Amino acid sequence: MYKIAVMGDRDSVLGFKALGLEVCFCENTDEARRTLHRLAGDNYAIIYITEQLAQYLTADIARYKDAVMPAIILIPGKSGSLGLGEAGLKAAVERAVGADIS
Repeated sequence: MYKIAVMGDRDSVLGFKALGLEVCFCENTDEARRTLHRLAGDNYAIIYITEQLAQYLTADIARYKDAVMPAIILIPGKSGSLGLGEAGLKAAVERAVGADIS
């Protein structure tokens, strides 16, 4: 069975534990990088990452961009959105459709 995980700072992701998701608290970039690669190799279908954390993992996230699994989805953290998730979604739609539809 496939699993779902959420990565980020404690305050941003703790609530996801109540939904039954695997919650991974990452306080620095090295820890986040190791956690991302561990989850990707451990049958996780979806990995949510806070935008605040993802901004330091762009190369690592790009490694999985064209892979079927895991789907890496950026979500806003406790301090709000940085616009990274929206920009990534727009880029994915442009790749799929072949044109900017906004």
